[in-house]
Amino acid sequence: MGSEGPKPVVIHVTGFKKFQGVAENPTETIVSNLRDFVQKRGLPNGVTLGSCIILETAGDGALPMLYQVMESGISRNDASSNEQVVWLHLGVNGGTHKFAIERQAVNEASFRCPDELGWQPQQLPIVLMDGGTSQARQTSCSVEAMVKFLKTKGYDVTTSDDAGRFVCNYVYYHSLRFAEQKGHKSLFVHVPFFSKIDEETQMQFAVSLLEAIAATC
Repeated sequence: MGSEGPKPVVIHVTGFKKFQGVAENPTETIVSNLRDFVQKRGLPNGVTLGSCIILETAGDGALPMLYQVMESGISRNDASSNEQVVWLHLGVNGGTHKFAIERQAVNEASFRCPDELGWQPQQLPIVLMDGGTSQARQTSCSVEAMVKFLKTKGYDVTTSDDAGRFVCNYVYYHSLRFAEQKGHKSLFVHVPFFSKIDEETQMQFAVSLLEAIAATC
């Protein structure tokens, strides 16, 4: 018998609202406009854009919303579904001029400033039952293959082993843990401000990123 081919992929995307020092978060704009952009440009066969959600830039207080988003991404698929579900989280890194695909998240919350709900943990394990703050979780997505795919499209993209210790890392750690438990995948990508890479280019990158995930995950 022949090969069944790759699994259909459903990709759910999140961005963040503003936070201290960042009055306008580019990921809010990207994720808010992504569905319309995808409808105009199209995606390869077998790739579906799922939910596009803007998260509060907060840790512990925003966890119920994060888990609601992730649970809803799989509840619509019955247990026998052959679909691969991927949660793609976009966050901003104001100190970079390029896109960065994050390999891992660390089990440590050390917020440099209070989150948008006023929480500012220091050296706290994100998930206590996982052990100490040196524990890390890696994405099961093929990061190197993704970078190669995106570079051939002309994007300035790199890999990163440090998603920080703020909300981005906090969300990514929970998402990686949830995805592993459910047999699916999670990925976090940092983007620069629009002043570093313009909005149109970043919108095109976001769609290319969906294609890269489908082609390599």
